[in-house]
Amino acid sequence: MFEFHADRKRYFDIQRDNAARYVIPFIEEKYRIQPGMKVLEIGCGEGGVLKAFIDKECTGVGVEMDATRIENANLFLAKEIAAKKIKFIIDDIYRVDVVKEGNGPFDIIILKDVIEHIHDQEKLLGQLQNFLTEDGVIFFGFPPWYMPFGGHQQIAKSRISKLPYIHLLPKRMYKWILTKKKESVAELMEIRETGISIERFEKICKKQSYQLLHKRHYLINPIYQWKFGWKPRKQAGFVRAIPFVRNFFTSCVYYLIQNKKEK
Repeated sequence: MFEFHADRKRYFDIQRDNAARYVIPFIEEKYRIQPGMKVLEIGCGEGGVLKAFIDKECTGVGVEMDATRIENANLFLAKEIAAKKIKFIIDDIYRVDVVKEGNGPFDIIILKDVIEHIHDQEKLLGQLQNFLTEDGVIFFGFPPWYMPFGGHQQIAKSRISKLPYIHLLPKRMYKWILTKKKESVAELMEIRETGISIERFEKICKKQSYQLLHKRHYLINPIYQWKFGWKPRKQAGFVRAIPFVRNFFTSCVYYLIQNKKEK
């Protein structure tokens, strides 16, 4: 496991800075973020991404299943919580009435490094339509399943954490290796079940009647700037144009989607 995964305050700061420098500018290329807008983040962790939106005078609601991470959020964002600029809900997004509990609907919904962990993604995207304002948008940022570390093996404690593409081994072989190395088999195998490709994501969006407002594929994920000191780099156009193959060489994708307008 990389050390920044253990240092939650540092990870909070990384998420905040990455959102301010890359996520928000990406959204604003197609959708103007204005003071007073309501932002919902699903899988918000410690709230670092939401903090960047609060700094732009939005109000935020974060939904997170891990109570420990919300305990950290309460510490890191105590002033914002006291000022009622942000609220956290500890629950499963499939169970919570987020519009009622979070005072929605929302102008912006954020799922950053989250969609690849959620079961029944088609159901989720259908549900998100009920959380949006009429002109609201949804931001997604995620690593395609087939990319070198699409199995999130970087969270492993053994040498597996350094091995690209190992998650693409046959299911039984991968599970055997994880077991032998005494890794978190259930967690890593679950990610194998929920990992999502570029093509599958776009297909779900189309089926659920969303329009793609904006997209950007990265050869080098922007957040690697803080994690490894690597300069972000957009994916080459000819690679982006090759279905399926592009997944293997794209470390991160950003998407902005919106409900299709009635003509």
